[in-house]
Amino acid sequence: MCEGDAVVLDNGVLIAFILTLVAGLSTGLGGLIALIARHINARLLSIALGFSGGVMVYVSLVDIFDYAKDLLIDNVGSRSGHFLAVAALFLGMMVAALIDKLVPEHENPHSVQKVEHLEKVEQLEKAEQLEKADEFQGCGVASGKLLRMGVLSALAIAVHNFPEGIATFVASLKDVSLGIPIAVAVAIHNIPEGVAVAVPVYCATGERKKAFFYSFLSGLAEPAGALVGYLILLPLISDLVFGVIFAAVAGIMVFISFDELLPTAEEYGEHHLAIYGLLSGMAVMAISLVLFG
Repeated sequence: MCEGDAVVLDNGVLIAFILTLVAGLSTGLGGLIALIARHINARLLSIALGFSGGVMVYVSLVDIFDYAKDLLIDNVGSRSGHFLAVAALFLGMMVAALIDKLVPEHENPHSVQKVEHLEKVEQLEKAEQLEKADEFQGCGVASGKLLRMGVLSALAIAVHNFPEGIATFVASLKDVSLGIPIAVAVAIHNIPEGVAVAVPVYCATGERKKAFFYSFLSGLAEPAGALVGYLILLPLISDLVFGVIFAAVAGIMVFISFDELLPTAEEYGEHHLAIYGLLSGMAVMAISLVLFG
């Protein structure tokens, strides 16, 4: 590798890290929005989440998987390469599903939390009745359990974000123009996760800084995933390994879209809004790949 090639590689790695970091820190943005906003436009968020799902599904199945399949076919032949690509795709889905299963259902970080819950707590603070905050809908359990739910949600989101970080990093390494829309899609997806962490922590403690800290901290798992991808995966990468990794990343992203993005989009808004967002994301990604791919 010549010196110029090394510089290009370094720049590509740096950009991939930056995109992954921005996507991960959007959980902190979600926490901040929850703590300063009085209302979130749920319909708009529903469309945005559906849009993100559409981007991720289309990119995964049409571009990333196709690229992985071509790499594998070039290395092991048509039939074996196609079979290996499909196997890696579903392996990625299984890995994402296994991670999801490790999170207890009642602590699921994708359960929707509304920022309006914070208004009820603040009303009680003004009336010096914070001890009664857990009587309200949305804060309807003891503050100790709420804090535990917020902390466990932060840990659960961190676990979910780790493979997302690897996916964003690897996709950005392949093509920055591909990594940017994926990073944006993951960032939008992370905003309601930040809300899901910040709301119960604030309801339990009344401390904005603590609520923001936990939501911010949970997002750092994504750049951590990118770091693992760089330190462990890149040194091992041949075209064959790269093909398997890309196909598995496509599977992870498809699972995330159907298991997290679309259900959350429907929870925040309406079924049709989520689907309209999904189709819009697929259409925008399809056009961009035709024009610039």
